[in-house]
Amino acid sequence: MKAKKVALGVALALVLAAAAGWSGADKDMRALLLALPTNSDVLFWSEPQRDAAFRVLDRMSLFAKSRVVPAGATPTPLPPGPPLKLPLDVDAYMAGQRSAALLVVHDGKLRLERYGLGFDAGGRWTSFSVAKSITSILVGAAIRDGFIRSMDDKVSDYLPEMKGSAYDDVNIRQLLTMTSGVKWNEDYGDPRSDVALFNKHRPEEGVDALVSYMRRLPREAPPGTRWNYSTGQTNLVGVLLARATKKPLSTYLSEKIWVPAGMEQQATWILNRSGDEISGCCIQAAARDYARFGLFVLGGARVNGESIVPEGWLAEATSERTGIGRPGRGYGYQWWTYDDGTFAARGIFGQGIFIDPKRRIVIASNANWGGGASDRVAGAAREEFYRAVQKAVDDETAAGATSAAPPRVSPPRRD
Repeated sequence: MKAKKVALGVALALVLAAAAGWSGADKDMRALLLALPTNSDVLFWSEPQRDAAFRVLDRMSLFAKSRVVPAGATPTPLPPGPPLKLPLDVDAYMAGQRSAALLVVHDGKLRLERYGLGFDAGGRWTSFSVAKSITSILVGAAIRDGFIRSMDDKVSDYLPEMKGSAYDDVNIRQLLTMTSGVKWNEDYGDPRSDVALFNKHRPEEGVDALVSYMRRLPREAPPGTRWNYSTGQTNLVGVLLARATKKPLSTYLSEKIWVPAGMEQQATWILNRSGDEISGCCIQAAARDYARFGLFVLGGARVNGESIVPEGWLAEATSERTGIGRPGRGYGYQWWTYDDGTFAARGIFGQGIFIDPKRRIVIASNANWGGGASDRVAGAAREEFYRAVQKAVDDETAAGATSAAPPRVSPPRRD
């Protein structure tokens, strides 16, 4: 097995070197060649391998193919605003997160834009499960466009191959809220977990790889009764969405969001063994475009004043539809929710988009957490950073209200 991994690494090095040549390779490809992953198990790569690979996953064609998500010709401006006065050391925070990018947008203006790990505004970093929240908006668009009739439609209505499986009685709403009741192991540290194995599965002839894997899973609870985080379910949503729209997800994403929302760079989306986008993971995009996606959602997912999703659907998607066993937290349609009305997209190793509708805040983060895929210390620090940004905005608002108030006039003295 070890020899096979080494051989794979050597083969990839030769392919990359032949394609570009060391002298012609850019800094990111040179960094990859110096820290080349020797297997396709991204969950178990070393920190230096992740640093090198997370910015070029779409260029590692031996590991996975990708499809381009075209951008339009006119990017939506992100004008700079005054620097946000935060009650913390941003450098220390970014070092603790091992941040590649950190952007704070308030009222449509960039109040903070910082980069690390040798990354910059011109690069593309992988999203991991932030892609789930993007997929969610595409489902809403497909309902609005008439490709999907209802959130209560059965999965097997669109994927007849799932008939007779544990997913036969599951509807689209339950897929989006992770309440299918179908057994799934999302342990990122377990090489035998479903999340580690599904993308290696060899399907039966003529069957989609993901469908083949998912239809074998057993039921462990009635549909709609138990929340269990499952990347496989979002990937199944993606297969369903592509079938319903009769388009690759990359094409639909470009048409519905990437072009009309004014992204400045094309994105890419990693494909599975069957050549379909892995909808629960792995969009590669610029940090500013992740922020633009947050602004698009903050603005109601509107194009020319009209929402691309049905009336009321976005509010449902971004508010608690099911509990997750944590006070004040919940899960919507592929969005993590908070009781104060804020919500977030999250990906392993520190990817995130936090949205605060009340304060008009969007925070976009890319990182490579040092403590692994689900670094609890880094995760807690990120939550504290969100609160610090909210407090800074609240303090500004309070100071502005005070300075704008008319002077108090003392009543006349009566001697």
